[in-house]
Order: sequence, then C-alpha cells, then structure tokens
Amino acid sequence: MAFSHIVRFTFLLVLSASLVFASEPSPLQDFCVADNTSPVFVNGVACKNPNLVTADDFTFSGLDKPGNTNNQQGFAANLVTVDQFPGLNTFGVTVERLDFAPKGLNSPHSHPRASEVLTVIKGSLYVGFITTDNKLFSKVMNKGDVFVFPIGLVHFQFNIGDCDVEAFSVLSSQDPGVVRIANSLFGANPAISDDILSKAFMLDKKTVDYIRSQF
Repeated sequence: MAFSHIVRFTFLLVLSASLVFASEPSPLQDFCVADNTSPVFVNGVACKNPNLVTADDFTFSGLDKPGNTNNQQGFAANLVTVDQFPGLNTFGVTVERLDFAPKGLNSPHSHPRASEVLTVIKGSLYVGFITTDNKLFSKVMNKGDVFVFPIGLVHFQFNIGDCDVEAFSVLSSQDPGVVRIANSLFGANPAISDDILSKAFMLDKKTVDYIRSQF
C-alpha cells in the first residue's frame, strides 16, 4: 500500500512539474528588456542593464501603416517580436498587424509555440482552424469580432470581400514561430522526395513538380 502511494505521489509530482513548465517561464523581476547585442545564448534574450532602460524600450511605432499586399497571396503581416520591441522580452507575448487585399489569404499555417487572438478592425474575414481529428471550426468575422486559434493547430484567414481588410493579433509567446503548410512541404530545402509527396497527396509526379516550382 505504501509503495502504491509513493508511485501515485511521484506521478502527480511529475505531472504537476510538466504543467508548470509547459509554457514560457514567468519573469523574475519587473522587466527584462532584451539586449539584442548580447553574445550570451539563453532560452530567450539576455536582459539589458536596468540602469540603461528607458521608456523607449517599452514603445513600438509602426502598426498604423498598412503592409504591402501586392503579392501572390494578397496578404501582408507585420509581426512585432522582441527583436523589434525589446520591452516584450520574458512577457510571453507578440503583436501582429495583418492586411488583406480583396480575396487575400493568410495561407494555412500553425504557430508551434503560441495561441493567437485575432481582432478584425476593418472589413470581413473568413477564418478557421482544424483540430487534430480533422474537424474544421470556421466563422465569418466582421469589424470588432474576436477569434482565438489554439496553440499548434493549423489555421487560416481569407478576405471574402471586395475591400481591404485590417486585423490585429496577439500571440502568447515572444517567439511563436510559424509553419506554413504548403511552403514547408513543397518548398523544403533539401526537397522532400517526389515519391513521398505524390503518395501523400495522391498526385502524379508532374503535378508535384509543378506545385514545387511555385515555391
């Protein structure tokens, strides 16, 4: 009986520790403004000397300017990370401006280290994410609407209208990462074998080569 209690206690201890360390660590001081010139390699960015920190370190300007959507996807993203905004360091957050031309698409992708909360500022977006059991949750979003994309799940945003769309996102990591599905599979370097892609997508190799040429 005593042994079973020890095993149960050990299991709960390990589980609790896993939950505690499953997200970015909390700051241990009021702030840790990033020192992007530091040669020290840490999980994050080394702190700037607090005596050299100014209010400018906690300010970023530029999200009022629309991105250039003159591209194949009709989409532009201005992701503001700790590299551009040192004051974000250790706070586990990133901000992003998203601009869509008419019929513009933020192609299916995932953020391996962050959930995302998106707010539509102007226009309408069709947004959605796919769960690990391939269920699609989607919605048409209008000005002022908010949608959350769970961490790690494939998601997208598409401008269904005939006018430009502006949106803002907040992501729950200072380095959320992005994996674009099509780019990763057809634009990998070195390239993924034609045999693998042909079988995975049930396409002939000529079609695979054509798709690959677009990336």
